[in-house]
Amino acid sequence: MDLGIKQRTYVVTGGSSGLGLAGARALVAEGAQVAIVARSADRVAQTVEQLGSEAAVGIVADLADATAAELIVSAARAHFGRLDGALISVGGPPPGSALETTDDLWRAGFEATFLGPLRLTRTLSQVLPNSSGPNTGTSGAILLVLSTSARAPIPDLAVSNGLRPGLAGLTKQLGDEFGGRGIRVNSIAPGRFGTDRVASLDARAGDPAEVRRTIEASIPLGRYGEAAEFGSLAAFVLSPRASYLTGTLLTIDGGASRQF
Repeated sequence: MDLGIKQRTYVVTGGSSGLGLAGARALVAEGAQVAIVARSADRVAQTVEQLGSEAAVGIVADLADATAAELIVSAARAHFGRLDGALISVGGPPPGSALETTDDLWRAGFEATFLGPLRLTRTLSQVLPNSSGPNTGTSGAILLVLSTSARAPIPDLAVSNGLRPGLAGLTKQLGDEFGGRGIRVNSIAPGRFGTDRVASLDARAGDPAEVRRTIEASIPLGRYGEAAEFGSLAAFVLSPRASYLTGTLLTIDGGASRQF
């Protein structure tokens, strides 16, 4: 299927590794251009080299910084001349119980995980293409990367459990507020994928190989997801092929979640 995103441009935050990188690869494979955003200058440069300088530009920024949204949008538009959407992913908050998580960690998590994506979404809404009539697929699209903690708590991830559900609710409200302009806002809740982040969580819980085997046994599809599977879904949701999809939280977790 041709997703219809050739020559379109997307911001991809957290785009130098993990699921963000998988999303960027999927977009570029469909002919789109991407502005890769991450905190490490070296990793950003390596990612741009992998994707090709014609298809990608790197922007070093931290979404927890109040000035990052304006910097990202300005730099991406200056390089490509347009913006059509964004895949907004941030690194997962540090693990820990609700009682042992300090106020400083809660504040840092809120800035990076909640307020940073909201600032970027708000800034993007001012520049994305929009339509005053029925959505023809030419309008902008934003996809927030959350976690299955948006649907049900995950043990030892108090900050994620506290903040992700709020972003899921905000997705619905943003879909309402931007809908009149044809700008779509959705979020996606990935379950267990074979990323470095998940590997570190597995190691925290015990022997990583044994933890993975135990968790895989509880997943109906019997395995962790592959990053490319996430990337394919993200690219579709951002494309005109999903032009009637907004205000929705999609789950991609091999069937592990018990919610409908």
